[in-house]
Amino acid sequence: MAGDSRAAANAATVLRTVLEHGPVARSGIAGLCGLSPAAVSRQTTGLLRSGLLRELPGPSDGVGRPRIPLDVHTGAVGGPVAGGLHIGVPASTFSLVDLRGRLLARRAFSHEGRDPVGLSAEIVAELGRFLAAAGPERPLLGVGAALGGWVRPDEGVVVHHPLLRWRQKPLGAELSAALGVPVRIDNHARAVARAEILFGRPEARRSLVHLFIGNVVDAAFGIEGTVHQGPGSAAGDVAHLPVPGSSVPCTCGRTGCLQAAASDRALGAEAVRRGIVPDPSVDLLVDAAATGDPRADRLLRERARAVGRAAALLLDVFNPAVMVVTELSSVLHEGYLEEIRGAATALSHVCDDPERIVSPHAGPAVLPEAAATVLLSRVFRDPFGTL
Repeated sequence: MAGDSRAAANAATVLRTVLEHGPVARSGIAGLCGLSPAAVSRQTTGLLRSGLLRELPGPSDGVGRPRIPLDVHTGAVGGPVAGGLHIGVPASTFSLVDLRGRLLARRAFSHEGRDPVGLSAEIVAELGRFLAAAGPERPLLGVGAALGGWVRPDEGVVVHHPLLRWRQKPLGAELSAALGVPVRIDNHARAVARAEILFGRPEARRSLVHLFIGNVVDAAFGIEGTVHQGPGSAAGDVAHLPVPGSSVPCTCGRTGCLQAAASDRALGAEAVRRGIVPDPSVDLLVDAAATGDPRADRLLRERARAVGRAAALLLDVFNPAVMVVTELSSVLHEGYLEEIRGAATALSHVCDDPERIVSPHAGPAVLPEAAATVLLSRVFRDPFGTL
């Protein structure tokens, strides 16, 4: 690369190095990232001016200039933030996240009783009010939005979200025009994968598979820090991945599909059918299990084992350094994660290490963080171009 492209790549390298190792002095950055001291000096000057980095008080060795450590700017005053919007089926979640992916504020917005035709306009109006109230003293870099279904991030288009009845929806342009800030959108499984690569376990930067189990079932695959999208950004559709041992009928005409066997909608309907909860809500089911209802616990463990058997197939295909599973009960309670691990390792031909299967590093804040990371991952890839 030459010219501006080389400078952009160097700036991204310096920013990510400080994210991973900071606080760190300029002299230490060069050794960590492989750039020359002169290149590091040029890029840190620009990143300091942009507000993405800041100087911290540091000790002096008593000779020459003090070694002033640098860190990403997360200060309560002046530290840049990204807004996040996760659009689920029953509700949306708004968030404000700093440059280390830490959740600063969040709010839920229920979709109950709202017409899908005008839903996005109502969401963006509420999101605008949330952003204005949540962080008026901090620069807003933009907004990241994540949702299920088929999303083309480079075009900002929701190609198809069957549960919200959206087709070819220019969601990115709608949000940007209404909010007046840069907006990036992506599928929520890829968004969580990006958050794991940027802020999570170091192993995720080598390779990861992320399996998302909610009302929508999706997956994402990343290698060497890049999340795969495929032609048309259609990668990750695992709704009809067969679950070994399952005979649950699916709307596609087959049996044992992951969406039909393990989605939140399927689980909620089964919980009502068994008389465990009055409404088809996974939240209610998890609460019932937490208060000691053995029927709720049994059903959640059944789901966890089905998820684990499907995870085994993905482990055998991709053999990632780490597999991240976003599934409500296992995010909240370790016992259900152990069920997933046990079922996966029992069936997998290549993975006999249950510790490779983990919950998201952000825990219950996984979706608010991941949504904002859709924007932040762009900032860390091209700091000056994004700003």
